[in-house]
Amino acid sequence: MTDLELTRYPGPAAKEVFDDLVALYRVVYDVPPYAGDPFFSVDSFAERLHDALEMTGFETVTARRSGELLGLVHGVTLPADRAWWRSLGEARPPAARAAAEAGRVFWLRELMVLPEHTGQGVGRRLHDAMVAGRDETWTVLTCIFDNEPARSAYPRWGYRVIGGRIRHAPESPEYDALLLPPTPPADRDRGPGRTAAGPV
Repeated sequence: MTDLELTRYPGPAAKEVFDDLVALYRVVYDVPPYAGDPFFSVDSFAERLHDALEMTGFETVTARRSGELLGLVHGVTLPADRAWWRSLGEARPPAARAAAEAGRVFWLRELMVLPEHTGQGVGRRLHDAMVAGRDETWTVLTCIFDNEPARSAYPRWGYRVIGGRIRHAPESPEYDALLLPPTPPADRDRGPGRTAAGPV
C-alpha cells in the first residue's frame, strides 16, 4: 500500500475533483440495494456533495494509485443543530454535545472505495488520514445499520454506536450513528484508529 497517493482538498479546492468524486460514487453505488433507489441516485449524491462544499470545514481526501481514483472520504464540521444529531438527545455524551456546540465535532459524511479495491486497507488509510488532519476532537458518522462489512469495521476502529437509529430524510434508510472520542494523550503519537483489527 506504499504506492497509494493520498491528497487533501480543503473547501473550494475540492471543486477541481468534483466530477471525479461523482464518477466514483456512480460505480460504488451501482449495486443492490442502492441501484434504482432515488435516495442513492447519482444526481442526489451530486446535489448533496454540492451543498456540502459550502458547509463549514468541508474537506475531502482522495486515494489514487498510478493516477486511478480508488476511493475518497469527505466531511464537514458538524452543525450542532443538525436534526439527526439533535434527535440522539441524551444518548450523546455531554462532552460530545459541548464539543458540537463549540464546533469541535467532525462529521465524516462519506467513505467509499471501488469494489475491486475493498479489503486492502484503502478505506482505513483514507479514514486515518482525514481524522488525523482535522482540528476537531471528536468524529461522528452515520452508517446504514445493515451495511456490511462497513458497519462491523467502525467499532474495530474505535467508534461506538450512540442512541437509536436515525434517518437523514423521510425516504432514506435507517442509519446507526457512531461516535469516535478524542484520542487519549498517551496514544496520540500512534495516530488515529489505534483499535482497528483489520482492513476495510
